[in-house]
Amino acid sequence: MNTSAEPEPDQRPLDWALTKRIFSYTRPYAGMRNLLLSLVLVRALQVPAVTWAIGLVISGPIASGDPVRAGLGIAGFVALVVVTEVCFMYRMRLALLLGEAVVFDLRQQIFARIMRLPQSYFDKVPLGRLISRLTSDVDVVRTGIQDVVFVSTVQVGSMLVAAVLMLIYDRWLFLLVCCMVPLLWLVTRYFRVRLRRAYREVQETYSRLTASLAESVNGIRVIQGFVRQERNNQKFGALIDVHSENNMTVVRYSSVFLPLLEANGQLFLSLLLVIGGYQALSGNLDLATLIQFLFLSSLFFSPVPILGTQYNQALTAMAGAERVFALLDADQPESVGEIVNRTDFIGNVELRSVSLAYEPRRFALSQLSLSAKAGQTIALVGQPGSGKSSVLRLLCRLYAPSEGAVLLDGVDIAKVAPQDLARAISAVPQDNFLFSGSVRDNIRFGRPEASDREVERVVRDLGIFDIIAQLPNGFDTEVGEKGASLSLGQRQLVCFARALLVDPRVLVLDEATSAVDSLTEARLQQALAKLLEGRTSFVVAHRLSTIKSAHNIVVMHAGRMVEQGTHQALLLARGRYAALYREFAAGLGLGS
Repeated sequence: MNTSAEPEPDQRPLDWALTKRIFSYTRPYAGMRNLLLSLVLVRALQVPAVTWAIGLVISGPIASGDPVRAGLGIAGFVALVVVTEVCFMYRMRLALLLGEAVVFDLRQQIFARIMRLPQSYFDKVPLGRLISRLTSDVDVVRTGIQDVVFVSTVQVGSMLVAAVLMLIYDRWLFLLVCCMVPLLWLVTRYFRVRLRRAYREVQETYSRLTASLAESVNGIRVIQGFVRQERNNQKFGALIDVHSENNMTVVRYSSVFLPLLEANGQLFLSLLLVIGGYQALSGNLDLATLIQFLFLSSLFFSPVPILGTQYNQALTAMAGAERVFALLDADQPESVGEIVNRTDFIGNVELRSVSLAYEPRRFALSQLSLSAKAGQTIALVGQPGSGKSSVLRLLCRLYAPSEGAVLLDGVDIAKVAPQDLARAISAVPQDNFLFSGSVRDNIRFGRPEASDREVERVVRDLGIFDIIAQLPNGFDTEVGEKGASLSLGQRQLVCFARALLVDPRVLVLDEATSAVDSLTEARLQQALAKLLEGRTSFVVAHRLSTIKSAHNIVVMHAGRMVEQGTHQALLLARGRYAALYREFAAGLGLGS
């Protein structure tokens, strides 16, 4: 199983440019974002204010035994707590709303980008990685937006306010606090590098897991057909082991990092209690000041473990964001100049000295020149790997030629507007892919605006109305995932109808090689003849009748055209086509 791809891009721990790009997605919601920032700043003041108020009430009226002032102080404290919690409730709500709004936009943009990526991208990147971009990677970006920045701002703001108040109360004890800062910095720096590497590995192995799962599900028939379940279970289990080990590495570092941060805070409080208590007993420090300082120092250090957790989440968000933006920035198509809007194509096609390399210096097609007049059928034949399907991919603009150009009525198809090209050139792929939905929905996939009457007319024109009508719910029959509820022949016929409804000038067809019963084969041939009638057609032919009826047979070998002509002319030439024909005829038991 191939679950690997090109290495994922390296992640940077905390990158300002990346952070700025993430938060550029909040611009459409600037009002909500700005209100949220205001609430965050207010809460950053409220949290230390609550702590300061507790110390003030305890060291003031309670310590002096004044019940009236104590009652007023407690009432004021309760009011402050209520206001603080209301502010917290709205801060949380706005953060969740902002995160969801950004994720909604980001997922739409990712999906739209995937739909426009060139075919070459999907040849390199496993499906599982694309699924990860839309799911786990976007979710960690959500965490970065709705949690990391705002929670960290509240905690850092609380620490700064607490530091200012401690400095006001006693600058010497505050110097003791400052002595702890270098130690915290060293601890954070040590674990930062290791956690960054560990989180990168977790994200990478998760992508491999999803890629393996997607490949196994797509190939389940092959797996079961070759009784490969146990072998695939072992391979997937090995991936799980690696992913689990990477997660355990994160757990090991985090389980030391966060408690160590908390232990540093506890150590400082112990030192503060010893030194401050000694000064209070010596009469050098007021007891009220010591109480306030203990509360404020606790507030100063309590955010440290929280900030450690947020730092870990920030690393994950950076990793996810970098992967997402790598997808959004991937394989941008080159500009082809002015786009031509045209709908009156006749169907004259020319491949002018085209070459196609899927990888550098590995050409699937080399200097191929081929032309077809409107209404002609071109049959492409040759051994597997000779370049037949590559020709079809160029005609459908799934790939851009490495050299040369594909012309439609003298216009380079690279310059034709995508909507116009889709109406001019229609393809029927070999796999007969159908989307979940009804038969009717699949037939009008290329023309969603087509009426029911137009759909039925196309089916009648193909002579397959009775086949569709015999389905359990006729045109409204659900085809299932990939058309699983239909037979192979029925799927091919629905694909024929889908192509005919577009009414293209050029038809690109890769005939299915799977065998069907003789009655279905006859109906397919009748429908195919109707489909090709009056259209320029390029067919990778596997049926003898299709090959014989073609106006021009192009014989491909090693990415080059080695012969072309009619069936009879090529047989008389006794070249490569004649040899292929003899092999084909022998396989069908037709003799010589």
